[in-house]
Amino acid sequence: MSTEAAGLMSTDSWGSRLRTAVRSRGRLCVGIDPHPPLLRAWGLPETADGLARFAEVCTTAFAGEVALVKPQVAFFEAYGTAGYAVLERTIAALRESGTLVVADAKRGDIGSTMSAYAQAWLGEGAPLASDALTVSPYLGFGALEPAVTLATATGRGLFALARTSNPEGGGLQGARTAGDDGSAGSGPSVAQSMVDAAVAHNRDGRDTMGLVIGATRDHGLDLSAFTGPILAPGLGAQGATVTDLAEIFEGSRELLLPNTSRDVLRCGPSVAALRDAALRVRDEVETALA
Repeated sequence: MSTEAAGLMSTDSWGSRLRTAVRSRGRLCVGIDPHPPLLRAWGLPETADGLARFAEVCTTAFAGEVALVKPQVAFFEAYGTAGYAVLERTIAALRESGTLVVADAKRGDIGSTMSAYAQAWLGEGAPLASDALTVSPYLGFGALEPAVTLATATGRGLFALARTSNPEGGGLQGARTAGDDGSAGSGPSVAQSMVDAAVAHNRDGRDTMGLVIGATRDHGLDLSAFTGPILAPGLGAQGATVTDLAEIFEGSRELLLPNTSRDVLRCGPSVAALRDAALRVRDEVETALA
C-alpha cells in the first residue's frame, strides 16, 4: 500500500460497514436503471430533465429504506455532462441518508488509467465518490490493484465480475485455465480463478473485494473460502426468485446481496409504490435466506 493510501486508512472496513447496513436494513440492493422504456412508462421525457425526475423519485423512495442502491452508470452517462450532474446529485443524496451506494460502472483498465478510475469513484471528496464500485478483472486481476489499494484505505468496496447473469458470459467465464503443470484446460475455470484471487485479497479481514455472481443459473463455483460480499443480479425480471437464492448460494449467505431493478422500478412513478415494492422484496429475501 502506498504511503498516501496508508495515510487515508479508515478504521471502519468495507466488511464492517456493510454488515452494519445489512443488520439495520436487510441485504437487498435495489438498482436505479433509468433506461428509455422505463422513462416512457413513467411518462417522462427521454431527456436530462426526465432522467433527473426519475432519479429523484427513486432516491426519495429508497433512501434510508434499503441497505444498498446501485445506480447503473451507463444510463446517466448517455446524457453527457447533464447526466453526470444528475448522477452526482443522486449519489450524494443517497449517501447523506446513510444508504450505501454501489456505482455500477464496471471499470477495468491498467496502470495510471485504473488509478484514475479509482480516484473518480472511490477517492475522498471526488464528485462521484461512492461506497463501492463494480469492476472488471478481465485485463488480469492484478490490474485492479490501484482500486483495491484505495478502496481498502478508505473503507470502500469493490465487486469484481466473476460469473455474470448474462448467458453470453458463460463461454469465457466457464473456460478452463491452464493447470499448475502448464497443460491447457486442466486448471480452474476463469470465474473460479477470480474467486480465488478475491479470497487472497480478503485475507486482511476487511472484505474489500466482493464478487458479482448472477442469481439466474448454477454458477458452478467453490465459494467455501470466500468471506466477502456477493452481489447477485438477476432477481425478478431476469428470472431468478427469492427461493432460488437459498439453493444457488448455499453456504455463502452472510453477505449475499441480491440485486433487483426492473421488478421494483416498474412500480413507479409513485414513490409509495416503489418503496412498498422494494420493502416487499427485501422482506421476502430476508425470509428466504434466514
